[in-house]
Amino acid sequence: MTANTARQFGTAAMAFAFVTTTAAAQDSAGTSDSEASRLDRVEVVGQVLYSDQINALRTPTPIINVPQSLSIVTADEIEVRGWTSIGDIIDYTPGVNTTQGEGHRDAVVFRGVRSTADFFIDGMRDDVQYYRPLYNLEQVEILRGPNALLFGRGGTGGILNRVTKKGVLGETFNGLQVRGDEFGEFGIQYDGNYSDGDRYAFRLNAMYESLDNHRDFYDGDRIGFNPTAKLAISSATTLDLSYEYVDHQRFIDRGIPTGSDGRPVEAFENIVFADPELNTTELEAHLLRATLQHEFSSSLKGNFSAFYGDYDKLYQNFYVSGYNQASTPDVVTLDGYVDTTQRENLILSANLIGEFATGQMKHTLIGGVEFIDTSSDQDRFNSFWDTTSDDNEIFSIARPLQLRGGVGVNASGMPTRNDFTADLNDDTRVDIDVFSVYLQDEIRVNDWLQVILGARFDSFDIEVFNVPANETRSREDDEVSPRAGLIFKPQENISVYASYSESFEPRSGEQFANINGNNNALDPNTFKNREIGLKWDFAQGLSLTASLFEIEQSSPQVADNDPATLDVIDSEIDGFELQLKGNLTERWFMTAGYSHLDGEQVDRSGPTGLRPAELPEHMFAIWNHFQATERFGLGLGLTYQDDSFINNGNTAELPDYTRVDAAAYYDVSDALRLQLNVENLTDELYFPNAHSTHQVTVGAPRTARVQVSWQF
Repeated sequence: MTANTARQFGTAAMAFAFVTTTAAAQDSAGTSDSEASRLDRVEVVGQVLYSDQINALRTPTPIINVPQSLSIVTADEIEVRGWTSIGDIIDYTPGVNTTQGEGHRDAVVFRGVRSTADFFIDGMRDDVQYYRPLYNLEQVEILRGPNALLFGRGGTGGILNRVTKKGVLGETFNGLQVRGDEFGEFGIQYDGNYSDGDRYAFRLNAMYESLDNHRDFYDGDRIGFNPTAKLAISSATTLDLSYEYVDHQRFIDRGIPTGSDGRPVEAFENIVFADPELNTTELEAHLLRATLQHEFSSSLKGNFSAFYGDYDKLYQNFYVSGYNQASTPDVVTLDGYVDTTQRENLILSANLIGEFATGQMKHTLIGGVEFIDTSSDQDRFNSFWDTTSDDNEIFSIARPLQLRGGVGVNASGMPTRNDFTADLNDDTRVDIDVFSVYLQDEIRVNDWLQVILGARFDSFDIEVFNVPANETRSREDDEVSPRAGLIFKPQENISVYASYSESFEPRSGEQFANINGNNNALDPNTFKNREIGLKWDFAQGLSLTASLFEIEQSSPQVADNDPATLDVIDSEIDGFELQLKGNLTERWFMTAGYSHLDGEQVDRSGPTGLRPAELPEHMFAIWNHFQATERFGLGLGLTYQDDSFINNGNTAELPDYTRVDAAAYYDVSDALRLQLNVENLTDELYFPNAHSTHQVTVGAPRTARVQVSWQF
């Protein structure tokens, strides 16, 4: 898009805002305060979900009685905020921040713990590395702290659970959403439900996105198709069936290098250090889900879930691996690789939830079993340049770089060519079997005291065949993850809680790449979480949560002096979170969150004085929605992230930033909404995240997006 076109789009966007403002002002005289506005409807739904329904917890527990921090974002909130990615949601969630994910996957830092695998869909593990779409979601749930009791391995700093839309009995509706922004990105999605009575319902969610942004060469396409069916087999039994197809291709951009001062080189903000043709990621996935729910009695319910996922993933890229601003300011070193993953996940899970009493105490008991069978084949080839016979080559810094299709001119002026088939880095075939059983009891001792006790047993069995070495290694880990909580309720709408929980991560890592070297002899990393907090539900749906927490990691390592023994290295991250969400007045909805995070790296010699990477000390976000009239609303938000270190050596730094976002909404009718969202209203140059020292993401400039939503 040319600068002139961008200015024209911006002028049109401002005109749109002015026209809707004027129309809203004229409309306000003719509307009645007793009419339910769209925001009110959103908040009614939001309040129910925010107070009573958390899919991830698997028991009917109000949030005020959950002894840990969590956040819920509903589909309506996603729509009115104009969000299109998991990263958008994370930006406004306390205690968590994004990491770059090498430009090809969702990656979240939960309370200082980076994760690419602690993602779930309808409570089932979704651990493949990709960008997850939002088009078919009912809500997103973000739980902080170790969550192994319900979710098993991982979940060390938190988990993110996506709850998908299901068929709705007794209703027929259709919704269409179309959006576009000034860079040419375009998206359309459909949500339709058909039900003939109270016995069955069919629902279809589908989307198409043509991707574009502010960076050279960036493009892509994404398709999502998700038909579902709900069958009321009887008054006590329902069956939900779902098939989802995901096809996703996009350009990989791993950002810009840091300079002598350890900060991103702002002069490079418009340079893409990549190959326009070969920096790409491709994903094709088939996901099948089934959930059978049965009510045995008013006090005993059960559910059985099955999930099958077939994923085929490729990503290949070049990126800056070295830059010396002081000695060679005009050249960079590029490295690269091509990586493929074929994975199949089969997950079977069953739960029984019972409510009963023993004397004066009331119990909500959940017991469950889970079986996971994973087959994962992955390989990686490094780049190989004919001029260096190595995976690194030096290029002059220019826009664009002298590289296309793996063929270019290096910094010495010599032609150079890459071969992505010459240098095999690894090739593994992985089989994993996991069996889990868990039990948790929520005990209501009396009106002011509740106790939660539970534990989970996991048997994690992995076998890795290393193809180049013709070697097979295996390991089985049997781990027990306990959980305990106390909830003191001086009033029904106030709870003060304390909790303790544990989690673990096997040495095969999140993506099971290998257990070579000493990894097959090492016990898992273990994580302990201690948290105290306050939850307070005010009138009219306004809720306050405050928490103080500490996460302790114990990591067995082979001792330097005696390889036959182990050193256990402990490190800690502690912090404070505060979040407020709800209606301040009938027309003013607000959500705000603040987190303070601290920690210190520890090695065999003890505390190092170094701060963990990707751990901003302060993060703050606030969003306000003002319903000016029954048909017109305004949104204004701000997100702030303190500076943080990019690497564990604390030699590279991600600067702090403040981003302001705004929105305007106009309901032409009860069925048609026009919406304008503007991200980075002040047009600040900022760097939201990074992957390593010389791979820093360049944030988008001021970006206007127009969206039309139609219910029919």
